[in-house]
Amino acid sequence: MTYKFVYGLILFCSLAVQAQQKKTFTNPLLSSGADPWCIYKNGFYYYTNSTGHNITLWKTGSIADLKTAEKKVVFTPPPTGPYSKELWAPEIHFLQGKWYIYFAADSGRNINHRLWVLENSSADPLKGEWIVKGKFTTPGDKWSIDGSVFEYKKQLYTIWSGWEGDANGEQDIYIAKMKNPWTVEGARAKLSTPSLPWEIHGDLNNADDVPHVNVNEGPEVLVHGNKLFLIYSASGCWTDFYALGMLTANAGADLMNPASWTKSPEPVFKQAPENGVYAPGHNSFFKSPDGKEDYILYHANSKPGQGCGGFRSPRAQKFTWDMDGSPNFGVPVKEGEVLNVPSGN
Repeated sequence: MTYKFVYGLILFCSLAVQAQQKKTFTNPLLSSGADPWCIYKNGFYYYTNSTGHNITLWKTGSIADLKTAEKKVVFTPPPTGPYSKELWAPEIHFLQGKWYIYFAADSGRNINHRLWVLENSSADPLKGEWIVKGKFTTPGDKWSIDGSVFEYKKQLYTIWSGWEGDANGEQDIYIAKMKNPWTVEGARAKLSTPSLPWEIHGDLNNADDVPHVNVNEGPEVLVHGNKLFLIYSASGCWTDFYALGMLTANAGADLMNPASWTKSPEPVFKQAPENGVYAPGHNSFFKSPDGKEDYILYHANSKPGQGCGGFRSPRAQKFTWDMDGSPNFGVPVKEGEVLNVPSGN
C-alpha cells in the first residue's frame, strides 16, 4: 500500500465525514447567546444576539456552522451616553437597499432604555461602515425595548415592548407605522397586555427593584397565507415559565386596530422539562435556503432556575403549519438531538 494511496484514503474519509456532518446539526447552536436573530440573504445567514456591550454579526452559509462562522464586532458604543450600556436584542434588516440594525440601550439606568438604529449601505453588512442613524423614537418616548420591523402591503411597521407610562411594573406590546427605516410616525397602539395566568409569572425578589413585573416582550411577525401572526414572549425571562404567545390578524385588517388581533388562550411554545429545556423564548424566524422549510430560532436554558443570564443559548428547529394556517412550533427539542440542516443548504 503506497503512501499516496493511504493519504488519498484518509482524505476521502475525512471529506465524507465532513459531508455527513453538514447534513445534520444539534442544539445549542452556540454555548450562549440570548435574543437570537438571523436573516438569510444572497446565500448567507447573518446572525446576531445580545452581548450587552456591543453588536456582533456572524456570517455563514449554513446555520449549522454558526460555531465556526466568520464574525465581526460591527458596533461598539461610546463609554458614556444614552446608548452606552445594556445593548439588548439587536435585529438586522435589509430595507430599501440598505442594512439597518435596531437595538435597545440605556445610559446605565434601566428606566432610560430606548431604541436606536444603525445604518450601513454596503452590500455585505460585515463590510462598510455602520453609522448611528439616530434614536428610533417610539410615540410618547416611553421605555422601549425589543424593537422589530416588518413590511406589509407596502407599509413599514414597528413593534416593540414598552411601558404605558414612566414606571416599571408591566411590559406591553405596541405597534406603530414607520415613515422610513429610521423614523416612526403617528400614534402607537397597544396590541397585547399580559393578563392570562401563564403570562404573569414575574416575581423579582429583589429589594432594589419593584416586587413584580408582568411581561409581554420580544414581538415578531409571521405572514402566512391570509393571516398574520405576532409571536411574543410572556412572563419574566428570569422565570422558567418564559414562553411564547400568539396574536392573529386576518389579511386586509387594520393592523393598527387592537380589535383586529386575537390572542391565543394558551402558549404556543413553552418549557419542556422532559427534554431539559427551560424558559424558551425571544425568538425569530427564518426560511431554509430553498424557501421550502420554516424554522424558529430561540434561546433557552438547560436547567431550571438559570434566569436571564449567560446560560441562555440559541437553538433552532423546523416548524410546520396546521390546517387552519397557524404555525405549529411543536416542543423544544433536546440538546444534542440530531436534526437535518435546512433544505437547500
